[in-house]
Order: sequence, then structure tokens, then C-alpha cells
Amino acid sequence: MSGASLPGGRILLTGVRGQVGGELLDLLSPLGEVVAPVREEMDLVDRASVRDMVRAVQPRWIVNPAAYTAVDKAEDEPELAYAVNAEAVRVIGEEAQAIGAGVIHFSTEYVFDGSGTEPYVETDGTAPLSVYGASKLAGERALLESGAAHLIFRTSWVFGSRGKNFLLTILRLARERELIRVVGDQFGAPTWSRDLAMMTANVITQCEARAKGRDLTDTLREIGGIYHAAGGGETTWFGFAERAVQLLKEREPQTRFAKIEDIPTSEYRTTAKRPANSRMNCEKLAAQFGWSMMDWRDATQGVLANL
Repeated sequence: MSGASLPGGRILLTGVRGQVGGELLDLLSPLGEVVAPVREEMDLVDRASVRDMVRAVQPRWIVNPAAYTAVDKAEDEPELAYAVNAEAVRVIGEEAQAIGAGVIHFSTEYVFDGSGTEPYVETDGTAPLSVYGASKLAGERALLESGAAHLIFRTSWVFGSRGKNFLLTILRLARERELIRVVGDQFGAPTWSRDLAMMTANVITQCEARAKGRDLTDTLREIGGIYHAAGGGETTWFGFAERAVQLLKEREPQTRFAKIEDIPTSEYRTTAKRPANSRMNCEKLAAQFGWSMMDWRDATQGVLANL
């Protein structure tokens, strides 16, 4: 353990095989002992498995980026989506409350209906359009109802160099196809998984410093709750794809890449409805923790530089 960020404590990290969980494993490890069970060791669908793991580890923090994120598939298997995104979170909260652990949980802009054009703030009314969004909202509420001291970070359009995400798909298709048609009337901010993990590590460090000589949960109850944590700036899926391919062209000027075509949502049918407005106001995060999320354009360049 470096420093005294986690005096005598462990971090229980879920979803280590995911794009956010993998980054968190790298960035939380310097803070203390990280226990990062894979699905075979802690199955989020099995409530007893979750309880047993928390009781065995006795963590100081539980960091939960794991989620059922197959937005369209969730419409056909809502029970599984709710089991992972809501019921497992309820168990995590109950167990954390029992042992005095702090919980950091990740949620989504899909809890909103995407109406209007203004960035959403944390207190705006929720109205999810999809099973996925509803299950994530149920998870937020379950954590609140558990009584656990917690922080919830709502984020959007997560991408990075790991796992499956929009950016990596576009980079692959740009080499394979002549034309890629991408929705241009849904607005939001792509968020780099590494930036999200860096922010989380920084927040834990700040909470520990603030809690020195006091109970951690008391500190979290003072500054905890919901925070929006999405990339800086705004764009559309088309704009995101266009930026990614432009960066590829700059790196490989002799290579021919696909043309990106802007299409409306009506021409790209999906099982689950997406919010047209995924913009989120992150001023609360900046005010409380002094952290401004990286602009999505710089973040995109950062990911490509490491591929």
C-alpha cells in the first residue's frame, strides 16, 4: 500500500473484466489492497454469492462498475438486467451498511428520457425509456434505500482501449467498409474509461483525507449522493465517429478509410429507445471534488495514442 489512503482497509472491485473495471484495477491498486473477483468467484445474479464475497473480504470500500449493459437485449430479458443492475446493488448496499463500508456505484444518463436540449443536473426528474435505463434507476434507488454511505457517478457514452465500445467498433469498421452510417441527432459526451477511473481514485483519496480521525461513513453521508461524471464538451454519435476517423487519417495518411455518413435516429432502428439528449451537467463534481472530466476530443486522441 502506498501512503495511508486506506488505513487497514480493502477495496472490493466488481466488473474487473469490463472497460471501466479494468482501468479501476490499475488505478486503485496504489491506494491499497484491491480484491477483484471475476464472475466465477462472485456472480452478481446470485445474491448469496454477492453477500458471501462482501462478508469474506470485509472491505472498507466497494466499487461497483459492473453492470448489465446490453441495452437492446435487456428488452427481452428484463429479469437478468434487474438482477445485475438493481438486486445485486441492493445486496451490496445492505452488506456495506452492515460493516460500515463506503460504496461507489456507477450509473447512466439512460435514467433520463432525453427530452429538451439542456444538460441534465442531478436533481432533474428521471423517466427512463428502456428496460436498461429503468434497471439502472432501480439500482440507484436500491442503494439509497439500503442506508449505505455511497457515491453514485452517472456517466455516458463510455469508451476506451479495453472491452467493447463504440470507438473501437468505429476504428475497426473504418478499415473494413467503404461507408459507415452513424446517427447524428442524439447528443451527449463520450467519456474515457481511464478518466472515469482516475476521477474515482482521486475522490476516494479525498474522502479518506477528509475522514481522517473520523468514521468514513460519516464523511460520505456529508458529501455523498449522486454526481454526474461525463466527458467534457458535447457531440453526436456521428461527430464522435467523424473525429475518430479523422484522427486515423492523420496517423495513416496513405490508408483509405470509410466515409462517415450522418443519418437520423429514424433510419437506425433499435429494440430499445435511446435518449436524444444525453448531455449532463458535471458542475457538482467539479465544485465538490475539484475534478473536471476530460474533453471528449482530447480523450479520443488519448485512446488512439495508446492503441
